[in-house]
Amino acid sequence: MDRRLYSIRSCLFLLAAVALVGSPISALAQVSDAIRIDVPVALKKAKVVFNMDHAAFSGDMPIGLAHMSMMVERFKQGGTEWQLATVFHGDAGYMLLNDEAYNSLRKTKAGNPYRAMIENLIKQGVQVEECAVTMKNNRWSNDNLLPGVKVNSGANFRIVQLVQDGYVMLQP
Repeated sequence: MDRRLYSIRSCLFLLAAVALVGSPISALAQVSDAIRIDVPVALKKAKVVFNMDHAAFSGDMPIGLAHMSMMVERFKQGGTEWQLATVFHGDAGYMLLNDEAYNSLRKTKAGNPYRAMIENLIKQGVQVEECAVTMKNNRWSNDNLLPGVKVNSGANFRIVQLVQDGYVMLQP
């Protein structure tokens, strides 16, 4: 595995622990009393884009959606001024489909199981985007997407644009 991705995943899992416990020191103390924090992290500002180009799960939980939720909560707890965008495309594009389109694609009657998480992220201020190229390749229209999802003209260029605008890209 690429060392940078390993580091990002490690940091995200630590972020998850911090979000659940409340502070970096108390979160780590529960993991091990032998850990000494040499570099405490407190963010005043954060601009993050999640590249959601594949479906990655821990059990049934989509890792990217879980990490976005924990990150937003931690930003709020820490008083961080934040902007978070997520760009869905490729194999993960289906996660933004409304119930009817999701059922048709996935051959189910249960509806989109990610709908509530995505709606909650949008409600909290996360910019959730779908790639128009992915939509075209799958013959989806804007009407097939969950309410509040925005469509960009192409995921890869959109991620480049956001990085050039100062966003840090994470890829779960």
